[in-house]
Amino acid sequence: MDNGGVYSPTTEPQSKPRTCGCTFARLSRQRLLLKAAQVLLSFLAFILEEIVESCILCGGLYFFEFISFSATFLSLLILIVYCTSAYDKVEKARLRTLDFWVTTVVGVLFFVASIVFAATNDKSSVETVAIVFGFLASIGFLADGIHMFMEKRKVKENKSENTGNTQNTPENQPLNNQI
Repeated sequence: MDNGGVYSPTTEPQSKPRTCGCTFARLSRQRLLLKAAQVLLSFLAFILEEIVESCILCGGLYFFEFISFSATFLSLLILIVYCTSAYDKVEKARLRTLDFWVTTVVGVLFFVASIVFAATNDKSSVETVAIVFGFLASIGFLADGIHMFMEKRKVKENKSENTGNTQNTPENQPLNNQI
């Protein structure tokens, strides 16, 4: 008597069909657009800055180059983690904290680098456009940081409202131990 058909679904490992593991469902539409804008704008600022042929005061250009490349790399890395199966392998609270701090610090540094580059550039059209993309990217990073801060604040307020007065619930009362 062959019972293989009865027991096979529960005793044999089932292979799942392979998928790319890429999903955009972990981020809200607004956050996904902000993340994509951060990557795109910082990448464009970096590319345009690389096209600059000469400079007199190059310190601002080099600082802007470093920040724009770092911003592109870090924002792309965080977007990849959110959109791939790597998200399932990391602790969610730490990822959100890391995302908040990276996004906020990069936004502030990008804003400072754009100001420095604007003050030290040679007024060429490529430099001007790179500076504009730098400011736009810094606004994108800072808007995302503010958005994450407001979400976190709203969650904390909702949590404090839900845990209001729990002193009189039966779970918090001492047991009536009579001897």
